[in-house]
Amino acid sequence: MSPRNSPKIDKGQAVETSLRLLNEVGLDGLSLRAIAKELGVQAPALYWHFKNKQELLDEMATEMYRRMTADSPLSPGLSWQDRLLTANRGLRTALLRYRDGAKVFSGSRFTGTEHAVAMEDNLRALTEAGFTLPQAVRATTTAYLFTLGFVTEEQGVEPLPGERREGFDVAERAARFAEFPLAAEAGADLFQNYDEGFEEGLALVVAGIANRYGR
Repeated sequence: MSPRNSPKIDKGQAVETSLRLLNEVGLDGLSLRAIAKELGVQAPALYWHFKNKQELLDEMATEMYRRMTADSPLSPGLSWQDRLLTANRGLRTALLRYRDGAKVFSGSRFTGTEHAVAMEDNLRALTEAGFTLPQAVRATTTAYLFTLGFVTEEQGVEPLPGERREGFDVAERAARFAEFPLAAEAGADLFQNYDEGFEEGLALVVAGIANRYGR
């Protein structure tokens, strides 16, 4: 079948298929060729919408963001602390729905302007609380980068909830680290109980922001 005779697909259909395939093969296995095969078209048909894989990842990240904000909108009247906590909890939840979700998000450029709505609201809330604009930007990006980094490491051990990579057995690690007792014991906090670890880490970030900027 020539590209001219391939079934027509729209960008939304391609992104939906890409997100579904991502959970099956991960980011390394996701290619325009694999997506085209899943859609029943030839790879050149996708180049009408995406010049390369990064453009596809940008659109995938944008769709992930749209779904995240639809599922967990921020209530008006939240304190700046609660806005950061709620937004980043929602971000983690959204990223964990997809294999390598944090890697897809990292470095991607949103293709629309929907994210500007929440950005404007968050920056306004912080500046009205007494932050300068540069301080508000640093506060929101620091919390965001903590979440992105945390989930990247979390998904390196548990690619999807309930799925654990081989080689991260805490008891086996403790046995190997027997001559380093503190490092051995730390494995229980490093490689399991991610919900508790995330909450504590995010609380540390927010408390640090408050302390640093006197808020």
